[in-house]
Amino acid sequence: MRPSTWADRLMGLLVRFVGLVILLATLVAAAASFFYNEAEEADQAARVAMQVNMRLRDHVAVLEGVRALYQSDPSSSGPGIRAYLSSLQPQVRTPGMEGIGIAAAIPAGVPQRAEEQLRENYGEEIKVWPATDQKIGFPVVLVEPYTPRRHVALGFDMYSNPTRRAAMRRAWQTGQPAVSGVVELTQERLARQKQPGFLIYVPVYARQPASPLSNIATRPGARPIEAFVYAPFRSRDLMKAVLGEQADGMRGIEIHAGAGPAAPLLYRRGTIGWDAHEQKIRVADREWTMRISYGRFLERLGRPLAILLFGLALAALATQLHRVQQRRVGAAQALAEEQARHAEDRDLMIGEMAHRMKNAFARIGALARITLRESDSLQDFETKFDGRMRALSDAKQMLVTGAVDSVDLGRIIRRELEIAGWSAERFGTVGGPAVLLNDESAQAISLAVHEFVTNSIKYGALSGTGDLSVQWRHDAGDVELRWTETGLAETPHIEIESFGTQFIRSLIERQLKGSWQRTGVDNGLTIVIRWPDDGLKT
Repeated sequence: MRPSTWADRLMGLLVRFVGLVILLATLVAAAASFFYNEAEEADQAARVAMQVNMRLRDHVAVLEGVRALYQSDPSSSGPGIRAYLSSLQPQVRTPGMEGIGIAAAIPAGVPQRAEEQLRENYGEEIKVWPATDQKIGFPVVLVEPYTPRRHVALGFDMYSNPTRRAAMRRAWQTGQPAVSGVVELTQERLARQKQPGFLIYVPVYARQPASPLSNIATRPGARPIEAFVYAPFRSRDLMKAVLGEQADGMRGIEIHAGAGPAAPLLYRRGTIGWDAHEQKIRVADREWTMRISYGRFLERLGRPLAILLFGLALAALATQLHRVQQRRVGAAQALAEEQARHAEDRDLMIGEMAHRMKNAFARIGALARITLRESDSLQDFETKFDGRMRALSDAKQMLVTGAVDSVDLGRIIRRELEIAGWSAERFGTVGGPAVLLNDESAQAISLAVHEFVTNSIKYGALSGTGDLSVQWRHDAGDVELRWTETGLAETPHIEIESFGTQFIRSLIERQLKGSWQRTGVDNGLTIVIRWPDDGLKT
């Protein structure tokens, strides 16, 4: 067997090995990208849960401070607590609480002492409500900072409500802060947009000896109690204060007052997707569930899939290129054996082929990267990438079919407009002198015109609104191409360039050694491209 055949087989094995390495590398890269993005989102969700926990602990600390103040001198609870909160400013330092209040103990059917406290605190007659079948009650005698919306809560017997009563009993029994389930706060009656809420209670036990000015409530197995210091929370206000601008980066977030998504829903913003991260948050004596979805489909799944597909394409391309290369080398060797005098031409041809293939791969790779960055989905990537590759292919096909080294500028423009549905009767606004382009210039102009046509179909004259004119001319050794759209539905926004537009600008400035200018005024768009004339003759 000839040595060249052995070399060819060895090269084939090497190419297949390189293809396998590329495939394995892309699999590893795709998996690493997926798990890295998943871990990064999990860390972000954990940080959000920590923020919520820290804020709620701060709120509980404020309540415990108010309890200490109340226990020190219950007789001055109104003025003393007002002064304390005015100095502490919890609405500024720990925003999210809907005030701080005191629910004082009363025997069933004996509301006089509570109503006296309400009169002392607010200077008006406020009745205890509603009627209840409980043996004791805990009406609200103070809510600060005072607002008209919070005024409606004054006199409300919290012990009459089962959800609130369950939390108050736990706090009474344990002496620790306790959180209620999801409720509608009494002050929501005057709110334009009602929000779900919850309350945190801190017990104030009766002192020994008991103060003659205070009522005391008792129940079996629990210490006598004088009052509860509590704070109500509106769910959306609290989460807005905790999350701030972080919420804009989330597709959805929800909080359930209990374990798992089956627990009662307290708060929801946006939609929760398949990629939700579940975190536990501690609210007083209960553990609640928070679920966060970031909705980054392209990063979590799309990007690894694109990496995998691109790697498979590279591996297949490497194998196919080897086969193509082998066929061409074999043909060149047969031609050399048959016609030795063409050996020099053959070497030149192979060198030119390698150079063009290198340039083509570089351009295709750049197109793929740019299109991937500006695509919202794989389908969007496929549509845009196919259109750009077709523009390159058409320019190349014109050269190959005509068996020439140049192609006419007008032919490229008319072909793109014909594909876009521009009828032959409307080509009166398209014209200019003969301008011949070499291979590199033809490919650059084809990509640029393809982008102009694509954008016009979406937003401009080719969408059915407005008129289009494409003119070109020779000017002082340059070629000037002017693309003009008028009578559009609105003036195009050209302040921000997409990745595709930046790539076309790079082609014009680097490959054509030219310049371009876009202007959008008065419901019109004008694009002017100038580049040095190649000087090719017809």
